[in-house]
Amino acid sequence: MTVHEKNARVFKAFCDPNRLKILDMLRNGEQCAYALLEVLKIGQPTLSHHMKILTDAGIVRAWKEGKWMHYTLDMEGIQDVRDLMQEITSPREQ
Repeated sequence: MTVHEKNARVFKAFCDPNRLKILDMLRNGEQCAYALLEVLKIGQPTLSHHMKILTDAGIVRAWKEGKWMHYTLDMEGIQDVRDLMQEITSPREQ
C-alpha cells in the first residue's frame, strides 16, 4: 500500500456523517457496539462496515468482550492524523 493510499483511508474515515457521530461518541471513552447501535439507529451490518473503515484507518481500536464488540479511539492513530494534516498543509522544504 502506498503512502497516498494509506492517507486516503484516513480521509475516507472522516467522510461519513455516521462515522463522525461514532467518533464524537468515542470522545467520551469506550463504547459497546450495542450503545452505538441504539444511538445511531442503524443495523449491525452497517455498524460493522463503519467500524471496519475506522479501524482500518487506525483511528479506532476494537476488541470483543463477551458477545459484544467494544471500541475506543486509538490515540496513537489520532496523533498520526494530526501529523498527517500538519504535513500535507505545510510548505514543502526546498
